[in-house]
Amino acid sequence: MKQTIKPLLLVIICTLIFAVFPQEAKAEPGVSAKAAVLMEQSSGRVLYGRNEHRPMRIASITKIMTAIIAIESGKMHDTVTITEHAARTEGSSLYLKPGEKIPLEDLVYGLMLRSGNDSAVAIAEHVGGSLEGFSYMMNQKAEEIGMKHTRFRNPHGLDTHEDHYSTAYDMALLTKYAMNNDTFKDVSSTKVYRSEQTGEKWDRVWRNKNKMLKLYSNSTGGKTGYTKRAKRTLVSTAEKDGMELIAVTLNDPDDWEDHRNLFEWGFHSFKMTELIKEGKISSIKEKGYKGKVEAARTFSYPLLKEEMKEISSSIDLYKLPKSGKWEDEKVPKPVGRYFIDLKDTRIADLPLYYDGKTLIKPAQESLWTSFKNMLNKLFFVAKEETRLW
Repeated sequence: MKQTIKPLLLVIICTLIFAVFPQEAKAEPGVSAKAAVLMEQSSGRVLYGRNEHRPMRIASITKIMTAIIAIESGKMHDTVTITEHAARTEGSSLYLKPGEKIPLEDLVYGLMLRSGNDSAVAIAEHVGGSLEGFSYMMNQKAEEIGMKHTRFRNPHGLDTHEDHYSTAYDMALLTKYAMNNDTFKDVSSTKVYRSEQTGEKWDRVWRNKNKMLKLYSNSTGGKTGYTKRAKRTLVSTAEKDGMELIAVTLNDPDDWEDHRNLFEWGFHSFKMTELIKEGKISSIKEKGYKGKVEAARTFSYPLLKEEMKEISSSIDLYKLPKSGKWEDEKVPKPVGRYFIDLKDTRIADLPLYYDGKTLIKPAQESLWTSFKNMLNKLFFVAKEETRLW
């Protein structure tokens, strides 16, 4: 009986292993864009890049920044009075009328779904006080996000300024930031929106110009763009099997097909792999720490099958007091760090906490706490190297 079971178990195990990862990685997709990037949402890892750091004109994907600033302003329920200047804005339009009153929320939907340039100007005037004031807000937000090769001069992306530009990578960073906002995520994924018109017999009905929402079943949103100088630009997002991807192409004559191919390649080649799970760390064997140290959160990372063997981890912990245990009021928060490396690149530096004590998230750690943690590494126990696979 045992001789029969062992081969059967081996077959089952091998089947499970090959089911989890793709049988083989597809060749990188051919992309017709002058610049392109495919990024994983949670980690920010670039899965594919082509001239992704080259500054270029971006056209109406500019409006992603306009939308997220409007959403974060806290004024979404404000009523906006449309100015003559906004109503006369050239290019794609919602056909807003001077003096018309419309909720800021509706303007954001019109901005993202129909790419209304008049809506962009109306938003900028209401939220920023002027186009100049709003452009300042856009650049401040870009700096905050880490968009190092980006300059905004208007809220719509028209070719009215020579120094209005970004990169495929920076626009992916912006989209990554924006997609963490539930309101933006809802707006971006909306296929049809109805805006009531006070005093009119009919409402405005806006259908999303982003054809990826129809062409690709895993699509979750994005923004289209076009000007004569920028050519076709496109940002799109998609989700499958727990992995969220962001694709950006600049100056791309075949963007719909390119985005679909990028997503298909990314989902086929990479898998979101859990590298540490929230809760107790079982690999810690030091007396006084065994069974008492836990990770504050789960960490997953997109990996190729062949990269699994190149993952390593290490743990740094504070040296225990002479008593061999921490008193409640003296427990460092965090009590150590969990490091994860892919080859020679550090991909995670996570705080560890002692015995379920109150967890302080990394963003809540004070400057003084961070400084103490750095100094106290001088007194850490020896680093424990752990091969995860």
